[in-house]
Amino acid sequence: MKASLRTVRLALAEPLRISRSTMSARDAVWLSVEHDGVVGHGEAVSSVYYGLDAPTLGRLLTAEGERLARFPDPESALESRELTSVPSAVTAAVEAALLDLVGKRAGTPVYRLLGGRRAPVAVTARTIGITSLARAAEQARRLVASGFEVVKVKAGAPDPEDDVERVRVIRDAAPRARLLLDPNGAWSVAQAEALLPRFAGLGVEAVEQPLAPGDPEALGALAERSPLPIIADEDAVGLDDVRRLAGRVQGVNVKLAKCGGVRAALRIAEAIEGSGTELMLGCLTASSLGLAPAVHLADRACWADLDGHLLLAHDPWTGIGGADGIVRASDLPGLGVQEVVAREDVA
Repeated sequence: MKASLRTVRLALAEPLRISRSTMSARDAVWLSVEHDGVVGHGEAVSSVYYGLDAPTLGRLLTAEGERLARFPDPESALESRELTSVPSAVTAAVEAALLDLVGKRAGTPVYRLLGGRRAPVAVTARTIGITSLARAAEQARRLVASGFEVVKVKAGAPDPEDDVERVRVIRDAAPRARLLLDPNGAWSVAQAEALLPRFAGLGVEAVEQPLAPGDPEALGALAERSPLPIIADEDAVGLDDVRRLAGRVQGVNVKLAKCGGVRAALRIAEAIEGSGTELMLGCLTASSLGLAPAVHLADRACWADLDGHLLLAHDPWTGIGGADGIVRASDLPGLGVQEVVAREDVA
């Protein structure tokens, strides 16, 4: 097997502000793995939060490509239990490229490789960042007119009253939309206890990671007395974290770049089954290539937040939909995504 890399810049359609930062673009590194003339693709994206920039991703993926060259075929590489001390985002990208390649060689979509019977179809949330009230209302109206049923509102403004008013105007603009709230760990316990009943009164369905990560016991204790379901995100990185929170929080947000890929996500789903903790599938801002592996799992989740590709000014891949509020896995072999333009044209 031979591996190659390409780094591209993914610009957002507009800056996305959350409680800890504002993002207008991020780098993506595409991994291509070729065997017998068939090529599989995976994507890893840079993340300030996880301390991964494009050069670091490129170096790590280059090393992983060299490791893959030792295997006779992608099937054996995929089944290998060899552990490498690389970040989860790198593991997920390598696994995605191998799944894409194995699926293409077998003429089988990835969801079937993972034991699914039908191509997953899921309603996805669409994110509205911390923005002006007028802009938030306009975005909400546009999203529901396009078919979105679930809107995720970023919270954690310096003044919590701004968050309350933003949710209020979004609720007025989209009275039938399901609302999720995500402060990205911006609140103290006291703030969360004061704010959660107010957001419940505005019809918010669930709240992600209201408290700063690092104290899962506090998050679990808050969830036990919260009037709204609490979904752990930054406190639920991998399987061990999720096991500690299972049965204590109402949901865990599983991101493939955070946990290490689709098979790691499946292990998490199995671990929480019957615990009272539901699965949410989330994402980083990425292209359709980066989102596709999660879409092949989307029917297993209570909540799907797979809109990262929809935030881009230009998505250089296609194949999972989402512009109407619904993401769909393809029945094409592998991940079922294709490049929209030649790579030379990607800015």
